[in-house]
Amino acid sequence: MKLTGAYEDFPFDEETLVFKVGGKIFCITDFNQPERLTLKTTPAKSLELRAEYEEIVPGYHMNKKHWITVDTESDRLNGKFVKALIKESYELVVNGLTAAQKKLLDYSSPK
Repeated sequence: MKLTGAYEDFPFDEETLVFKVGGKIFCITDFNQPERLTLKTTPAKSLELRAEYEEIVPGYHMNKKHWITVDTESDRLNGKFVKALIKESYELVVNGLTAAQKKLLDYSSPK
């Protein structure tokens, strides 16, 4: 899955891997629990997903209204579904960027 301008960072510690676009976080995972992803979502979608899937809970250490944590090892959540959640998280963050930030996406990610 290609996410233009996305890059990895370790802003908190050496074990917490963060994925950013335009300097903003859209996905968080931890080397100790790589099967758990914390992703941005809309408040309505967060409530919907948490009601439907026990594997999706409020975002760990994040604003519970806008973030979810997903257990990707669950048999109920296939790879296609998880990839769609990641892409939605990315797109939410990109949509919140300024026009100037969006224009720089191809050039701003660390190489």
